[in-house]
Amino acid sequence: MFGELKRLGRETMVYGLSTVVGRLLNFLLLPLYTHCLSPADYGVVATVFTYIAICNILYSHGMDFAFMRFSRNGKDTGDFSTPFWSMLATSLAFSGAIHLCARPLAVLALVPPELSDIIRYSAWIMALDALCLVPFAELRLTHKPAAYAGIKVANIVLNIALNYVFLVRVPMGIRGVFLASLITAAATFVMVAPVLWMRLEARFDRSLYPQLLRFALPLIPAGLAAMMVQVIDRPILQRLTDDAAVGIYQANYRLGIFMMMVVNMFDAAWRPFFIQRAAEPGHKEIFARVMTYFVVTASLLFLVVTLFIPDIAAVNILRGKPLIHPAYWAGLGIVPVVTLGYLFHGIHVNLLAPVTLAKRTDLVACATGIGAAVSILSNLLLIPRWGLMGAASATLLSYVSMSAALFLMARRVYPVSYEYRRLGHLAACLVLSVFAFWTWGRPIAPFEHVPLRLALLASFPALLLLTGFFDAEELSELKSVLGRLRGRS
Repeated sequence: MFGELKRLGRETMVYGLSTVVGRLLNFLLLPLYTHCLSPADYGVVATVFTYIAICNILYSHGMDFAFMRFSRNGKDTGDFSTPFWSMLATSLAFSGAIHLCARPLAVLALVPPELSDIIRYSAWIMALDALCLVPFAELRLTHKPAAYAGIKVANIVLNIALNYVFLVRVPMGIRGVFLASLITAAATFVMVAPVLWMRLEARFDRSLYPQLLRFALPLIPAGLAAMMVQVIDRPILQRLTDDAAVGIYQANYRLGIFMMMVVNMFDAAWRPFFIQRAAEPGHKEIFARVMTYFVVTASLLFLVVTLFIPDIAAVNILRGKPLIHPAYWAGLGIVPVVTLGYLFHGIHVNLLAPVTLAKRTDLVACATGIGAAVSILSNLLLIPRWGLMGAASATLLSYVSMSAALFLMARRVYPVSYEYRRLGHLAACLVLSVFAFWTWGRPIAPFEHVPLRLALLASFPALLLLTGFFDAEELSELKSVLGRLRGRS
């Protein structure tokens, strides 16, 4: 079993490398925004990009996935041209309407009317992004990961560079953020143009198009629900508070990147892992053990973030400037809650194995819909009472509800006997460590009482060891790993 699990760990690192690079590069925008934009301005940026994320589901309307499903990979390029022309027509229609109605849409989105031009920028950002989806899908289908990853990374690097120019060198404020995104989207379209040159034809397959739509359109509700879970808290928070609160919330929410990256890396390796091993004897026991080890790893990371988030926010990155501006530190309390939410998202990713193997992916859409409903309702109920913490708590509740719903559904279609006793043991040790921190370690200023916090962090694995969480085989493997690490150091 350990051989299989170590292979999964290696694949998680390999598959997740490009994701990590992209996320870390994008994370560089956080200090730039918090030092160059006021919380209110950053709140406007966060809110508009939330609407962009939701609208992107409608712009794509699942057509890139439909192309991958129906692609014939032969000389006949109708399966490429048809979805692309469809995306072009819908993108021009949507963006043209948004451009013409920019001012009333700005008022509807609570964006100052004098900034209605950022709505126009957003319209064409979405159009250009949509037009790149089918070429990107073609690169994936033809196994060109270097080109795919290269364009993605170049996109992020260019966006960071342009944000620096428009926020620092030629200060344009909020408009600079959206102008940078628009130029980046146009540059990305130019980078995928060779794919269009080779594959696009002036034809539209009328017999294929209805099939593409039948496959693609049912993906929209599930996509919208998943996006609601991720971003709906920002516009609700804006409606119930103000732009400054959204800016502070967004900046601190993004500090949950550490757990998010771990989950994304695990997800990239986990899906092929469980599909390939589904026919092997004892695969359910392996799935159960993977769940336990994931929760152990994610719990340790959750503790690190909880104990040291003030230091992470205050670490100097350039000329004495902290990672995020002190004007945003009032929201640091939400970071552990958001991180815990991502931990439950990782549990949800683990639970994809049984429903996928049972060929009941409809249950995933159902669980996601439940998560979206919980997110909207809990945001409306909790934000008026708790403000930023209410929005973060709503995120946590939505991920918990998604995981719980998928777990209950999976038990009926493909039961896996997870290690419930060990998971309960683990949860008890984690609660004790967090309780000790909140009892003895709060409040803590940056770089204050570091030895105490290190001791509290060490208490978690110590509790696991002292209370017999690990068996003899696991202890032996741990000793072997630690020995190799000492040898390398």
